[in-house]
Amino acid sequence: MKPLSLSETLKQNEYPGRGIVLGKSEDGSAAVAAYFIMGRSENSRNRIFAPDGEGIRTEAFDASKMEDPSLIIYAPVRVLGKNTIVTNGDQTDTLYEGLSKGLTFEQALRSRTFEPDEPNYTPRISGLLHVENGFCDYALSILKSDNGNPESACRFTFTYDNPQDGIGRFIHTYGGNGNPLPSFEGEPVPVVIRGDIDVFTNRIWESLNEDNKVSLFTRFIKIETGECETRIVNKNV
Repeated sequence: MKPLSLSETLKQNEYPGRGIVLGKSEDGSAAVAAYFIMGRSENSRNRIFAPDGEGIRTEAFDASKMEDPSLIIYAPVRVLGKNTIVTNGDQTDTLYEGLSKGLTFEQALRSRTFEPDEPNYTPRISGLLHVENGFCDYALSILKSDNGNPESACRFTFTYDNPQDGIGRFIHTYGGNGNPLPSFEGEPVPVVIRGDIDVFTNRIWESLNEDNKVSLFTRFIKIETGECETRIVNKNV
């Protein structure tokens, strides 16, 4: 599949939900990661991303308005050595603990499944970006119900070795708006990555639906040195 414009892909979907992009910068010097969240309810929209060590956490923007925090407060990004873990839920911690014990990305996720938010059964999407010795590779996973049936789980893992310059893969939770929300289908979408971290960040943020977007995290990791640049954008400021 020919790589698509990330900006146009986002503009065509009013509600992709939560999304992960992993890949490599246009000049080949950096491994790239992005994670965004959206929301339709007041509870989902009442969030921000906040730095947490080398990673980030979601927090309530207005604590007095927070209702059920179980599926919306978590650490989307954690760093373990040369690995950057990015997910849409508390499986970030599952991956961190599993990788610490020597499990693979796929093995660590075997203990998890989709979210228990009937009738949506939101998929759990996860990414692992590895940068070491002047090289990078990454993997993406989606755990989802079998066509909305909560009795059956489908597990898909996609791995990308020696990724091309200026190309990433985009995976998200929902195929669009609806009730129930339709799950993402197919392989992660190949997308073009252009410009430096600020260009990349601004294009994503400006392309997300204005009413539904909540927060965005981006990171460029220099492949030769491991040095990181990070941006966080919150609608609630």
